[in-house]
Amino acid sequence: MQKDLPAIHDALIKGHCVPCEGGTTPLTNEEETNYLDATPGWQLKREITPHSLTREFEFNNFKEALSFVNGIGEIAESEGHHPNVALHDYKFVTVDLFTHAINGLSTNDFILAAKITKLHNS
Repeated sequence: MQKDLPAIHDALIKGHCVPCEGGTTPLTNEEETNYLDATPGWQLKREITPHSLTREFEFNNFKEALSFVNGIGEIAESEGHHPNVALHDYKFVTVDLFTHAINGLSTNDFILAAKITKLHNS
């Protein structure tokens, strides 16, 4: 069965994070892969628990990288879902996502990934 990746991507961009409570199950490997296909450039880390979603972005200089980090902060605050963000080597930003409350990945992580990618591409 072929997935409608543009539709999934659009749904992620338009989606909003919802609070996850302990006891909610993390996404299955199959669900993670389906969402990953709709969020190009991101990588799954499944070697350890919790699974996480990560991506590194490169900028021309520190000012651009810092502006991007601040933009991520605004998105994270508006969504109520907060990634680990590292600005390093003056122009690289690494973003790592997982849902702390469930110790794994949720749809929220992929929503945030899609919105961060959109910020980077704008």
